[in-house]
Amino acid sequence: MIAPGLFDEILARGAARQAVSDDAWLAALLETEAALAAAAADVGIVDRATADAVVGVCVPDHVDVGSLATEAAASGNPVVPLVAALRAALRADGADEAAAAVHRGATSQDVMDTAAMLVAARAVAALTSDLAAAADTAAALARTHRDTPAAGRTLLQQAAPVTVGLRVAGWAAGLDGAVAALRAWRPAAQLGGAVGTLAAFAGDGRAVRAAFARRLGLEEPVLAWHTERGRIAELAGILGRAGAAVGAVATDLVLLAQTEVAEVREDVPGRGGSSTLPHKRNPVGAVSARAAAVAVPGLVCAVLTAASGHEYERAAGSWHAEWAPLRELLRTTGSGAAWLADSLGHLVVEPAAVRAALDATGGLLLAENVTTALRGRVADPKTLVTDAASTSLDTGRPFAQVLVEALAGTDVTRAEIDAALDPATHTGESAALVDAFLAARTPVEEHP
Repeated sequence: MIAPGLFDEILARGAARQAVSDDAWLAALLETEAALAAAAADVGIVDRATADAVVGVCVPDHVDVGSLATEAAASGNPVVPLVAALRAALRADGADEAAAAVHRGATSQDVMDTAAMLVAARAVAALTSDLAAAADTAAALARTHRDTPAAGRTLLQQAAPVTVGLRVAGWAAGLDGAVAALRAWRPAAQLGGAVGTLAAFAGDGRAVRAAFARRLGLEEPVLAWHTERGRIAELAGILGRAGAAVGAVATDLVLLAQTEVAEVREDVPGRGGSSTLPHKRNPVGAVSARAAAVAVPGLVCAVLTAASGHEYERAAGSWHAEWAPLRELLRTTGSGAAWLADSLGHLVVEPAAVRAALDATGGLLLAENVTTALRGRVADPKTLVTDAASTSLDTGRPFAQVLVEALAGTDVTRAEIDAALDPATHTGESAALVDAFLAARTPVEEHP
């Protein structure tokens, strides 16, 4: 287990951090080299005993990750010193033939790209689990608050009633979409040799590549993708979508937890305090999830920028530029997912505050409903209600009272006005929409 950095528990929460660590990368590089030797034996271009010797040396005990990092500067990637270390270990044991079989037919990018796919697949699995947990919690909240009326807001202003359940179902839908996209992504092996021709395999390249991909559980590409970075770009885009889904929910949570709103809170004893203000109970989970989501688009941009500049058969710099932002993108998206699952798991909805927000404008957020109710009863209901709302806002007088005065001389009663201003009976099809969403969701127990 790696020791956390100063900001890691805030900005790199969750299992994705470990999945993209130096140790995880080293393990993936070794797994790739081992699978390459084993695949060569599967096809018959090296004998099984030789391949087994290579597989046996592909363990972290034979490689110091710190030395590997230092020595990588000489060649521009860590695969060159890794191969040298593996060969040296085999020669030290007198296994010269096995030493010669290490990395046979491959180029450094084959190993790095394949290891990147392994690392990414494991990090994606970890962060997807957290996203699915967050979505499931949101869906449960939607079911619980299916009928709880709340103030709907557009452009940060009260607009018309919704239900808490419908709002939270929207959160779950966005997270579900991100989960589905992540689960649909398929990592592929990389094996083409120096310029993608498989020439070093003397005609057995495609067979070795198939066995190599099969051993690693990766898709086999038709062609090498050394400079065709669609898989990397696609992954970046999907992670960007996940970050956006996290950010949308986290932003709502932060806003709803404001002192003046206080419709939700995170119930985590001992968390959320301030270094100065004794009364503070900050929504740390939502804040930290939002921090991750804010960082994701820049990392997506960095990965896509690198992906767009690969020249000829192997790139000079653009490929190298992918490594750090891709790792950070996986780690940061994972952090946002983990924090959001935590925040939603500790979320408490405050019914009194939700109701108070509904009452804050004295019924103005039902103005659209009043207009609808007055159709056929007065000549120009839209103008009448708009003028009444403006008068209420400008004078501070209750909207219902202004409406009563505006409707004097008509057959519209005060009871009808009060009924039109009741938010509990004017949330549209919110409840039915929540039901439809929940019915269409994959049940929690069926998540892979």
